[in-house]
Amino acid sequence: MSAFWAGLSLGLSLIIVIGSQNAFVLKQGLKRRHVFVICLLCALSDAILMAVGVSGFSFLITANPWLETIARYGGALFLFTYGMISFYSAISKNQTLAPAGEGGALLPAIGTCLALTWLNPHVYLDTVVLFGAVSTQYAEQRLFFFLGGVSGSFLFFFTLGYGARLLRPLFASPRAWKLLDTAIGLIMWTIGYSLIFGISHQ
Repeated sequence: MSAFWAGLSLGLSLIIVIGSQNAFVLKQGLKRRHVFVICLLCALSDAILMAVGVSGFSFLITANPWLETIARYGGALFLFTYGMISFYSAISKNQTLAPAGEGGALLPAIGTCLALTWLNPHVYLDTVVLFGAVSTQYAEQRLFFFLGGVSGSFLFFFTLGYGARLLRPLFASPRAWKLLDTAIGLIMWTIGYSLIFGISHQ
């Protein structure tokens, strides 16, 4: 169980910092739009990447630095674009919370979620390289370390997605949405800037 708790603690510490993916999950949770699907996609993505790291394939990233470069600039481009959309929404819209489950197509939400997850090179550095490297300390208990990390990811994303509803009274005001969209835009641009200039967002 020590390996399990170590994996759980490390998994939570790697994803608990508010970033582009977490901001998107929070917003979907506030609107109650496809929360289960979005949280599941984020957690399963982490599980896949952690499995890659624990299985010993993290050397692919270090042995092929061009993969990191492509992911870095591609991710930055996407984040700047998404940030611009958030700023535009903050300026031009006066939205409030729609009734639960209304509006917002599923496929675009899935596409955005996958892009925010898989186009972020920090995700690979955290889940594949770092998590995979630490897992080598647990030898025969590596499976329990992996299960702990996956449990941490599921716990965090579903808590964030479904816990966001506690903030719904606050976001009945259009001004609160403008502030959230502005904050999300700033988060996206900050992380995009860090990708281009090699500054970690952690």
